[in-house]
Amino acid sequence: MLEAAEAALSARPWPAVRMVEVATSAGVSRQTLYNEFGGKDGLGRALVRRAADRYLDGVDRALAAPPGHTAAERLAAVAEWTVRAARAQVLVRALLTGAWDPALPAPPPAGSRHAVGPGELARAARDRAAAALPQEPARRCELAVRLALSYVVAPGEEPGERELMRLLSGPSRRVGGR
Repeated sequence: MLEAAEAALSARPWPAVRMVEVATSAGVSRQTLYNEFGGKDGLGRALVRRAADRYLDGVDRALAAPPGHTAAERLAAVAEWTVRAARAQVLVRALLTGAWDPALPAPPPAGSRHAVGPGELARAARDRAAAALPQEPARRCELAVRLALSYVVAPGEEPGERELMRLLSGPSRRVGGR
């Protein structure tokens, strides 16, 4: 059902997506769709949650590089995945930036147990990196996520993997020599 809803969203803005269309495409009755999600808002929240889960699964894959990869290489892979995922998936981009287009399903309300927004998703990515790379300072994991987000928010020519690794593995220096 979520695949059918995702396909419908890729073809038209969320306000134009109809539950009957999603049900027909999924091969279920409209009542089954309503029973599962409670309505269009619930279906939209499930799509948003699924996008967040898929993004975090990609973070986990980037961190699970084969043995021999350095922490900097793994963090660079997280940064690259973040930029690629945000460029390819409009819901991921909205989740990471908080720039929500009215053509998208509404995100779960703040404070709800399903709420996920830029702060929560970035913290989750940072925490996963810190857990996967216990030898790395948490601030370096934070830096990898924030660096990637800067390329999502203000697109430009992205640095390649070598440049990302250099940025992430170099010694930390404070601005102004402090």
